[in-house]
Amino acid sequence: MKRFYQDAAAVEIDGGYGVALDGRNIRTPAKAVLVAPTRALAEAIAKEWAAQVDKVDPATMPFMKFASTAIDRIRPQRDAVTGQIAAYAQTDLICYRAEGPLDLVQLQEESWQPLLDWCNERHGASLRATKGVIPIDQDSASLAALSAAVCEHDDFALSALHGLTSTSGSLVIGLAVTAGHLNAAGAVDAAQIDETFQADKWGYDKDAADALSGRRHEIESATTFYALLEKIVINRNHQR
Repeated sequence: MKRFYQDAAAVEIDGGYGVALDGRNIRTPAKAVLVAPTRALAEAIAKEWAAQVDKVDPATMPFMKFASTAIDRIRPQRDAVTGQIAAYAQTDLICYRAEGPLDLVQLQEESWQPLLDWCNERHGASLRATKGVIPIDQDSASLAALSAAVCEHDDFALSALHGLTSTSGSLVIGLAVTAGHLNAAGAVDAAQIDETFQADKWGYDKDAADALSGRRHEIESATTFYALLEKIVINRNHQR
């Protein structure tokens, strides 16, 4: 749609903070009033609206997307969404290792094993790793512990966690970001080890480069969105 407003600003409203376009509070795609939990998030969404030029392009408004998802999709069906996110632990990316070549095997071990160790220490969830892609069973108590960790996130945080987990293919990576153990760059590096290795070895083609760029943008946007919800301290010793 064409840009129809002159001014976009964060405003205090009942229940939190909203975004007003020429004084009128914006609504989500499902027509609910957008209420953000922090002023920082509302200001970031207002900046997205203010940055639109002739037409409003939702693809350039990730914070609006994550906030709307929290309100329209997660809040009405929270149990289903937490179940979908928690299910990633059953086939978590970082549990499935390459059988070769040796340098890729080493890269995965150096990046992914510390994340599994952190997951066990932080959540009491010991996930098994295997070589190849044949699914393996994980310990039920570990899966239950990770499901509980997912449920600790509120609706807005779940929106970020869902984006991080689905984009990376790893619940462990998603939880490491929301816990402040991993930053966006570290999450991107961990999620794209295989693709980056192949591209470095054989070269990038446009489709692969576009896919990697899109994944990086999604992870960076989700990480920033989560940071706008609360102050988190990144573990500077494990950024990458």
